[in-house]
Amino acid sequence: MAIAQHPPIGVSVKADVEYREGRPKPYKARVRWNDPTTGERRSKSHSTATPEEAQDWIDGILRAARGGIDPAAATQPLAEYGADVMPLATRGLERKTLDPYLAGRRLRVVPTLGHIPVPMITNGVVDRAVYSWIADECSRSTVKNTLAILVRVLEQAVRDGVVGQNVARVTGWQREYERAEDELDDPRSLALPNWETLTTLADALVRRSHGQFSGWGHIVVFAACTAARIGEVSGVRAGDIDRKAWIWTVRRQTTPGPGGLIDKGTKGKRARKVPIIDEVRPMVTERLDSASGPDARLFTGPRGGRISTAVLRDATHWDEVVTELGYEHLRRHDLRHTGLTWMADAGVPVHVLRKIAGHGSLTTTQRYLHPDQRSIEDAGTALSAHLNAPRSLDGPRLRAV
Repeated sequence: MAIAQHPPIGVSVKADVEYREGRPKPYKARVRWNDPTTGERRSKSHSTATPEEAQDWIDGILRAARGGIDPAAATQPLAEYGADVMPLATRGLERKTLDPYLAGRRLRVVPTLGHIPVPMITNGVVDRAVYSWIADECSRSTVKNTLAILVRVLEQAVRDGVVGQNVARVTGWQREYERAEDELDDPRSLALPNWETLTTLADALVRRSHGQFSGWGHIVVFAACTAARIGEVSGVRAGDIDRKAWIWTVRRQTTPGPGGLIDKGTKGKRARKVPIIDEVRPMVTERLDSASGPDARLFTGPRGGRISTAVLRDATHWDEVVTELGYEHLRRHDLRHTGLTWMADAGVPVHVLRKIAGHGSLTTTQRYLHPDQRSIEDAGTALSAHLNAPRSLDGPRLRAV
């Protein structure tokens, strides 16, 4: 009679690891169980080079004996349960699909939902998680891939009887992107009105932060006055600032990546030059003078770490602060809209504004040029003056060639 290669589902399995000195693979992992039909004692073993590999092999055998589900799964946090069922949840996926799914789980699902027991994850919990990813300016495809792996894990939870339905199958989140795109037809509406409002916001964020770290205020003011993304502010090195011309060469940005925040090229893949105005030069000067060298970061968190839009939000209680100030819809990216709007109102030519912004399309830049009410009134006055100006009665003439 053939001996089973794996223990039957549901049997009790005992395991141990034996170290055998002098062998290429000295760690022998072994599992034993009683055959439920014959009562005979069965065993299976596997040699590995490290104790970790031996334990991984044992864990796989134990999962197989449990039918892929730990009896304690009803109280397991999502992160632990997902790790246990990931081979089942991702079966059949090609590598090109699996990689972004796993990145979504590591960078968004686990940090946001990983601590919650699986049965306690509701439609509302998932909704709030999705909208927090959108607020962090994750792209449609990023949110889609993140939701896809969450759906697969919770689908396995349904099969295992841990939950009754897959609450990750949410709909309607795409409309949030449609709303954001509609807003960008008039980005001026997202801008802060003036310098006083900006400094009031910066001061309020500092007061709400742990230890009242002044750096958060500097980051907010610098981002608005340079029309930069928060990730680009994080990427500023001392050597990127020309103190003679007061020009910042934007070369890199900080973004989420495997293992945490990483630096990479700008969104447009090209360096661009941005002016540093008088109002922020004293603060920039102070930071340059204290920098350890040209490669030192100009802006960091209180412990010297990289910053991101999510880090800034959490550290300063952004959502609460902007709501208290009457700007409940203000996002970190709106600091960039603020800077570009102010530059447009200051008369910066559209072709120059496009270079400062790093826009690929002139149409995108032109959205910041929508005139305000005063500009419209001035245009009418100018036209009336033009029409009433004295003109030659001879009319236009052809110039001889």
